[in-house]
Amino acid sequence: MWWGTLGLVAIESTVFALVIVTYFYLRGLADAWPLSGSPPPDLLWGTLNTAVLLLSMIPNEMARRAAERLDLRRVRTSLIWCMAFSVAFLAVRALEFTALNCAWDDDAYGSVVWMMMGLHTLHLVTDMWDSGVLAVLMHTGPIDGKRFVDVSENAGYWYFVVGSWLPVYATVYFGARM
Repeated sequence: MWWGTLGLVAIESTVFALVIVTYFYLRGLADAWPLSGSPPPDLLWGTLNTAVLLLSMIPNEMARRAAERLDLRRVRTSLIWCMAFSVAFLAVRALEFTALNCAWDDDAYGSVVWMMMGLHTLHLVTDMWDSGVLAVLMHTGPIDGKRFVDVSENAGYWYFVVGSWLPVYATVYFGARM
């Protein structure tokens, strides 16, 4: 399971890197960036989401540690908190999409910004789904050692989701301001 998660993270990290390189390649070709002359995205929602994601690592780490100790009660509680942070992030992400000041089909700038944001949102949704399934399984059973390993691996994937957001945030919110 660990190797599978590591392989997924390696592949998806490459995808994020390629999209970010594409952003700066397109920016280098353009006379004005964003192309439409619209202002860069407002910092409020992206910065709020960055804070939510960084804070989400606390219950995520608590879930990982509880899973490694086979502490079912703490795993259950931590997974509920992880779900709450995921829902909060996605709610703010919905607001964030409305404040990007571009549409995905406006021009190359809009396309690459929406691609980055959409790709990261997809990872958030899939991890929220995975965490939700794990939370249900940990509350309903059957519970065996394999489920605790799943919780630990899920925590590792969440670290990737948080870590991948930081360069995306820097690119989307500060790339057009440079």
